[in-house]
Amino acid sequence: MSKLSIRDLDLAGKRVLIRVDFNVPLAKDGSITDDTRIRETIPTIEYALRRKAKVILAAHLGRPKGQRVDTMSLKPVATRLRMLLDHILDPDENVAFSPDCVGPIALELANNLEEGQTLLLENLRFHAEEEANDPAFAQQLALLCDVYVNDAFGAAHRAHASTEGITHFVAQSAAGLLMDRELTYLSKALTEPNRPFIAIIGGAKVSDKINVINALLDRVDALLIGGGMAYTFLNAQGQTTGKSLLEVDKIPMARAALDKAAANGVRLLLPVDHCLASKFAADAKTQIFSGTDPFPEEWMALDIGPETIKLYSAEVAEALTIVWNGPMGVAELSPFAKGTNAIAKAIAKNEDAISIVGGGDSVAAVNNSGVADKVTHISTGGGASLEFLEGKTLPGVAALTDK
Repeated sequence: MSKLSIRDLDLAGKRVLIRVDFNVPLAKDGSITDDTRIRETIPTIEYALRRKAKVILAAHLGRPKGQRVDTMSLKPVATRLRMLLDHILDPDENVAFSPDCVGPIALELANNLEEGQTLLLENLRFHAEEEANDPAFAQQLALLCDVYVNDAFGAAHRAHASTEGITHFVAQSAAGLLMDRELTYLSKALTEPNRPFIAIIGGAKVSDKINVINALLDRVDALLIGGGMAYTFLNAQGQTTGKSLLEVDKIPMARAALDKAAANGVRLLLPVDHCLASKFAADAKTQIFSGTDPFPEEWMALDIGPETIKLYSAEVAEALTIVWNGPMGVAELSPFAKGTNAIAKAIAKNEDAISIVGGGDSVAAVNNSGVADKVTHISTGGGASLEFLEGKTLPGVAALTDK
């Protein structure tokens, strides 16, 4: 890493503002339904606390659009944090909560922190100035700290006040341990992968992933396509696919990607059989369809079929670097999650490969299949990891202090 890491900083006695990604899903009663993002940043928080830092945590939750929305308060996160940090924090020095992220109360609470204490600030996006990257707002955040650490990889592709603007008003800006790990694994995959290097790209739309597909076609040995986007690619090859998802205007893009793969000597694999459904519902009638004939007119593909699972699993078994982003089918409906879950298990089975999984549905499949511990790296940033794989500069990374 060419940027400073939290490991490079002297933290003792310093007020350290750590930008974290606590954008967690909440149930209607306000309880947290998945605390993965909180747990992923605990090592960075612990690292700072053990080095006698005064830790201030800043995060966003949801899209309150610059308004104070009670259901998007970070108070439930403070409660969960206290549980996750109880082994390191004295009960009397538990996680304090500031009702705002800037202003006199936040500043007083930050200034009164003692070594080894923690303060969580209220939702940054209660202020419109956060997403606008307003310099005055960024400067207010900077007043709370002596040094700044960005551990929110999931927000690193946004130039916001808490990810980019603040760095102009602090002496040192560094990557947290999670950010460091994300960049290390993704950088290695792009610059010096162990080969064979394969990418598995799924999801609904070609338009969402075409840039990353084109970028990966310059780097991978094989590219495996699944999800709804596969049917735009199959149409580009001349197959008609019934009522399956289709972006007619993106067929030329898909055709160009197929041509690029051929020119680059990359094996671009598409599903060879499909789980068809009579309607978009868990209780739909299903059938397995294979071949290149037109699909039955009233049916739609909602998952890859068993032969495609075998084909893709065989590719995974031979790979030494694997990047996976996006489901193979409509994974939120259990009858159509088989392909996605099978890919998760195939990746976990390959213990020789460096495997990187990103994107909500892919990560959920890894967790639901009970194989998360067999994956080398689970990325916390869907959009950020895609932009990184595209070769884009992430503003939240570029703004950090060079070593």
